[in-house]
Amino acid sequence: MAVSAVVGTQWGDEGKGKIVDYLAERAKYVVRFQGGNNAGHTIVVGDDTFKLHLLPSGCVSGKTGIVGNGCVVDPFVLVEEVEGLKARGVEFDLFLSDRAHLILPYHKLLDGAEEAFKGGRAVGTTGRGIGPCYQDKASRTGVRAGDLLHPERLAERVNDNVAVKQAILGAYGREDELDAEEIVNDLMGAAEVLRPFITDTAALLQDAVDGGDGVLLEGAQGVMLDIDHGTYPFVTSSNVASGGMASGCGLAPRDVGDVIGVVKAYTTRVGAGPFPSELPTDAGVGKHLAEVGHEFGTTTGRPRRCGWLDLVVVNHAVRLCGVTHLAVTKMDVLAGLDEVQVCTHYELPDGTTTNRVPSDPELFAAARPVYETFEGWSELGDGTWQGLPATARTYLQFLREKTGAQIKLVGIGPGRSETVVR
Repeated sequence: MAVSAVVGTQWGDEGKGKIVDYLAERAKYVVRFQGGNNAGHTIVVGDDTFKLHLLPSGCVSGKTGIVGNGCVVDPFVLVEEVEGLKARGVEFDLFLSDRAHLILPYHKLLDGAEEAFKGGRAVGTTGRGIGPCYQDKASRTGVRAGDLLHPERLAERVNDNVAVKQAILGAYGREDELDAEEIVNDLMGAAEVLRPFITDTAALLQDAVDGGDGVLLEGAQGVMLDIDHGTYPFVTSSNVASGGMASGCGLAPRDVGDVIGVVKAYTTRVGAGPFPSELPTDAGVGKHLAEVGHEFGTTTGRPRRCGWLDLVVVNHAVRLCGVTHLAVTKMDVLAGLDEVQVCTHYELPDGTTTNRVPSDPELFAAARPVYETFEGWSELGDGTWQGLPATARTYLQFLREKTGAQIKLVGIGPGRSETVVR
């Protein structure tokens, strides 16, 4: 396996958790390389359902999970997830990068204050403090997981930050009172649980690669939420695309081999921002997708916007990430529709067409989808490729031809066993 990576090719919620869980069988290490607990990965194993926000999905399979330096970590959420899996009898090993930045209570307060200040221009963040934490990382004022091992350093950095954040909250008209001593005491409590996991994970992974151990990199969100290449400003605060893989875990780009792009068989997104193939979810196909697909955010519980599959978006991700294989999820949700449509390119306001995602956000918002139509299917067969109905295979083959990436896995249900291998 060497080093393989799993990335979302849309706006997140593609079903990466299921795919990572399936592929983790051949890996020793499963690694989160960006994002924080704004991610929500759902894994179904038999009658058990696991919903993880920080822990790598492979932990459910008993693999060694690594939370890399590119992540931002809410220590209290991580403690909750660690203790939650232990309570369910799941055995796993975990390492947390000492370079990973910590989301602290003032980050969440600032997240809410900034969104409220923007009013109608709000981005629609998860409110988990992700953006403000990455802001501190970029401004070189952040608190890192390694600081939990050094109480005096931790207290000094928290005190410095609290003084500044208190002033910023006041400028936003917020009356929240920050207590640096209380924050430090709470962090020291979390440190009692997390201390054994904190280490130099970059060195650990480099040794693993040199030793030939299998490593699976698990992306969070989707490429269309990438801070540089997504629908800015309606994006997350980290590099979701391949560029974030190596820097987010400490490996060299040449170490990464196969890149598996996860494609939901239709498209969804949460929050504001352009969405050319969007359908109304109060009736018709849009309602079908929302209800049959149970399209509510794992992290926020917010209803997802739904629409037809957009290959302009998927190909944008394939090119940026060097996707070699596709894993197509939720084919079962399309079952029962008389016809299925796929957006292949956009019509722009000046009458021209393009098969590229416009870099200008206003132009992207004005793009209109142009579709190809396929005959639908009712059932998805016996769990084999040949058992899939001919109409479903035609649909999948079209995806393969238009993206240039081989189809590796097809999800025909939420469970680990409901996966067609090609």
